[in-house]
Amino acid sequence: MSTHVESSTQLPIEVKESLSFNDLVELLQAQTEVPSLEQLNTWLENADLTEDELRPYVAFKEANYWRHRVCRNGFVEMLVLCWGPGHRTPIHDHNGSHGAVKVFSGVLWETTFTYDSTKGLCYKGAREYCRGEITGASVPDIHQLGNPDVSEQNLITLHIYAPPLGVLKTYKAGSAVIDTYTPDDSAS
Repeated sequence: MSTHVESSTQLPIEVKESLSFNDLVELLQAQTEVPSLEQLNTWLENADLTEDELRPYVAFKEANYWRHRVCRNGFVEMLVLCWGPGHRTPIHDHNGSHGAVKVFSGVLWETTFTYDSTKGLCYKGAREYCRGEITGASVPDIHQLGNPDVSEQNLITLHIYAPPLGVLKTYKAGSAVIDTYTPDDSAS
């Protein structure tokens, strides 16, 4: 995701200095409006996660990354994504949602793009994120996330989106064509 956000000091719900995984889930489920990107970023900064807490949401697929939904309501959702080496998302935007990602383990690569109606998708930049690092995407950021195959290790990331994701717009390098993609949270 392409926008690092400084912590917000005004949150609608009191946030402890350190949040366990369960505290974070309770905080998200208590939301009665769409939280800002700054709030998502702050909550992930304060999240002190353990392997035991994430274990129920950690499993990997051979062919592609796996999305494990932790919680979702009308205002926000949280997912744990598990990536093998070489797994990556399509190039996409969040079609009206903003989101924040925290790396729990491994290395996350992000490539960012701009879109021009004549030229199509254009490369903007790339960045690497390691354990504990957080990044955020505002609307209309276009990016691709992935676990580099050269990492030779699995990647686990925690994602919070507000409002929850629906149909995403997808892009192809050098093309002006915009397609759609619906994320699959099934276990298959």
